[in-house]
Amino acid sequence: MQRVLRSAQPPARRFFPAVLAGAGTAVSAIALLAASAWLITRAAEQPLLMYLSAAVVAVRAFALGRGVFRYLERLTGHRAALTQLAEVRAGLVRDLVPLAPDGLGTARHGAMLSSLIDDVGELQHLPLRVVQPLAVAVVAALASVAFAAFVSWPAALMLLACLAAAFALSVGVGWAAGARAERAVAPLRARLADAVYDLLVSLDVLTAFDAADAAHARVRTADEELRRAVVRRGVAQGATAAAVSLLAGLASLLSLVVAAPQVASGTLSGPGLAIVVLLPMAVFEVFGPVPLALASWRQVRAAAARIADTVPDRIPAALPSGEPAATGRAPALGSGIELRGLGATWPALSPAGTDTGRLSGVDLHVRPGERVRVTGPSGAGKTTLAHTLVRFLDYTGSYTIGGVEARDLAGEDLRRTVGLCEQVPFLFDESVRQNLLFARDTATDVELEATLERVGLGAWVRERGGLDARVGDRGALVSGGQAQRIALARALLRGFPVLVLDEPTAGVDPEASAALLQDLLGAVRPDQAVVLISHVDVPAPLVDRTVRLAGGSLVA
Repeated sequence: MQRVLRSAQPPARRFFPAVLAGAGTAVSAIALLAASAWLITRAAEQPLLMYLSAAVVAVRAFALGRGVFRYLERLTGHRAALTQLAEVRAGLVRDLVPLAPDGLGTARHGAMLSSLIDDVGELQHLPLRVVQPLAVAVVAALASVAFAAFVSWPAALMLLACLAAAFALSVGVGWAAGARAERAVAPLRARLADAVYDLLVSLDVLTAFDAADAAHARVRTADEELRRAVVRRGVAQGATAAAVSLLAGLASLLSLVVAAPQVASGTLSGPGLAIVVLLPMAVFEVFGPVPLALASWRQVRAAAARIADTVPDRIPAALPSGEPAATGRAPALGSGIELRGLGATWPALSPAGTDTGRLSGVDLHVRPGERVRVTGPSGAGKTTLAHTLVRFLDYTGSYTIGGVEARDLAGEDLRRTVGLCEQVPFLFDESVRQNLLFARDTATDVELEATLERVGLGAWVRERGGLDARVGDRGALVSGGQAQRIALARALLRGFPVLVLDEPTAGVDPEASAALLQDLLGAVRPDQAVVLISHVDVPAPLVDRTVRLAGGSLVA
């Protein structure tokens, strides 16, 4: 959490001008009121105009200076904060990339989205609403007390005492009344995001099982809880601000009480009395953001804690780490891919035990152009094998590509040679063209149409109006088989020397499975190696051999 907070604060060389401009704004505002008070009361004594000219110029200068400094404060402060925020968000994504996809399997999508957007956005308040207001308030308060002491030291003591009391009150009331509500807001916001996400993504299933009303009720409940927490937080902040305002009035009253005897004794002039009585009003106007700064600090700290929980301090042991830098070149396939004594597991599984999906002692050699079918019961480790081949998961033992150990290659480079068509392909809410260009953005429409013909989608695309046909959010407008064909077309455009197909017939009618497999394998180039993971029977001519996984190991 401390690392997240440090990353959110802009460096001093970038942020100091904003603090300096903020101090200029505050001092100008306080000096403007003090100069105005002196000018009005001194003018009431009807001196010669020459004795007032300096004060008139000062009033104008402080008025103009306050506006100029405020503009510079906003300009430099927001530039520094937003620049740093972009770096924080990019850094968070960099930290999450090594965890994707298998290290994020247990993450709630709504909570993750809330952390990436809301919580990171909350971090910008650290420099703008915490550090800068507190620094400006401290500088302005000390300068004001020092100036008040020059005019009347008893009034300066009263001002200092009231400022200390206001700060203590801000801390005490804020923590007592608003801390719990502030801590609850972000988790409740994430819960609402989860509820809305689940409702929108699963609306068809919820409607089919007559559960849409319950999902709507969950959204309403989460929204109501969030609203109550926000109201409680607002009430606490309002009560703190009201208490500080009362102390501002009290500071002026006490200053009048202690300064009046000085006027009677002749040690303090009438204009001086006006200054020490009105000065607390300007000082507390600058001090006003302090309670909000303390509340913002609690919110920022809670957001940093949630971000720290989202991104672990270290990559789980089951995921690749310490990879070399990517070269942008695909490793040569050579004699193929070879596994010797390979073991792998998922991050959510314990290091030892009998968890399903674990691989142990797997030996397999896939030569260029060879088609190998991997079968086995559910939980045998077929998907674990697929994700290990593309280095989504780390492994023990040996896994070589063209004789080079896979852990000595950057995952990005390895995936230029070994490609994966997942069990549930991800399709963007875009046109067919854009979903294919994602694989190779230089492909022409002629190449795209030819690839779609190879996977058996040529006629379908023409019926839908061509390459501009939309596929819907996550492929909602296409069937499971069509989604698999689009994913295969994407892989063919990429030209992977080794293609891993993970259960391509999942979600496809049994009657259509054989035809889909025939089209998928028929579209692959003869020199491409294929690892077909499938629990359904495959016609013998389509594969060269079949291996079976059981209990995480290959069996005869």
